[in-house]
Amino acid sequence: MAVKIRLRRMGSKKAPFYRIVVADSRAPRDGKFIEEIGYYNPTTEPMTVKIDSEKAETWMKNGAQPTDIVKRLFTNSGITK
Repeated sequence: MAVKIRLRRMGSKKAPFYRIVVADSRAPRDGKFIEEIGYYNPTTEPMTVKIDSEKAETWMKNGAQPTDIVKRLFTNSGITK
């Protein structure tokens, strides 16, 4: 089972916010997930990002691959270099 750390879209039409979740790569974008590790809101000024760094590092050590956007959020938050 390939595990990804990716964004799950939430919120209303034209007002999205995202939850950062750990999910099976075959699951749909807003479908079943394993664990929620944070959230990201690009509509606020400045944008809001909250990530549980311990859970993120644990999942990455166990082989979970972050998507490109999540990888950038981790870098900006100081979780990865």
